[in-house]
Amino acid sequence: MYEAVAQKLASGEVVILDGGTGTHIQTLGAPMDDEVWCATANLTHPEIVCAAHGDYIRAGAEVITANTYATSPETFERLGRANEIPEIDKVAIGLARQAAAEEDCQRPIAIAGSFSLMRPVTPGSDRTIDPTLSLRRAQELMKIKADGLAEAGCDLIIMEMMRDTDYSLLATEAAVATGLPVWVGISVERRDDGRLAGFDDYRWTLSDIVSVLMATGAQACCVMHSDISITAEAIEIIRSTWAGPIGAYPESGIFKMPNWEFGDISPEDFATMSEAWRRGGASIIGGCCGIGPEHIRALHETYHSK
Repeated sequence: MYEAVAQKLASGEVVILDGGTGTHIQTLGAPMDDEVWCATANLTHPEIVCAAHGDYIRAGAEVITANTYATSPETFERLGRANEIPEIDKVAIGLARQAAAEEDCQRPIAIAGSFSLMRPVTPGSDRTIDPTLSLRRAQELMKIKADGLAEAGCDLIIMEMMRDTDYSLLATEAAVATGLPVWVGISVERRDDGRLAGFDDYRWTLSDIVSVLMATGAQACCVMHSDISITAEAIEIIRSTWAGPIGAYPESGIFKMPNWEFGDISPEDFATMSEAWRRGGASIIGGCCGIGPEHIRALHETYHSK
């Protein structure tokens, strides 16, 4: 299924990514876990997870992201549950495949496995707890996560919440080693000196992160889970360093662990703002947390209904 996506990117066409997976699962009524957010919904509410994917497929998404973001090696290791990651991810990718089959749409749907560096989050906030993993143990866990996604049958791996050049590098290297196509999703914030840097980890600037992670052999570089107001600027920085496909899928709202508080951007305004990202060079466009099916439908109508 990835071949159709690769062909569109090679020809410069827009590929429509889905919106926030975990936040839409929350919207549809699955309770969020106090420790692992949306991860266990795959096991406790599979029908809701499947329905969330179906909503995005009907809205026009061409790439569906399995609910594997929250099965993060850093979070699950800290909880003593790292051994659960491959099995939960297998269920999640199966649910995404099931949704694609049930919708029976007339276009290919690529299934992406999300590989995040979500860290334990302070309750009631979006601020993360500093990592405690040694780099050696992190490397072992990153391989387990990446190999599990590949064995579960995803078409590509999307690295998400990349924000540094140590843990993120180990994760991206593990994903690339599977042989699957890899998209790198970097999350950024503005630090005190005005430069864009890793989300909640300001040690490296965005340009530093792009240079290091895209040297691994990944196929696309995206700015994700970042404020909409800085997305265009982030694309410009990525373009100055990376000559391949670029993606944009920002957030709307704020995380107050374990629930997402949604912003108020309309689908029409979201689609209009995305045109600046497209002009800046983005060819993969979608949304992250707080962006739902109606926003993705507006993107589809903007880029594929003309």
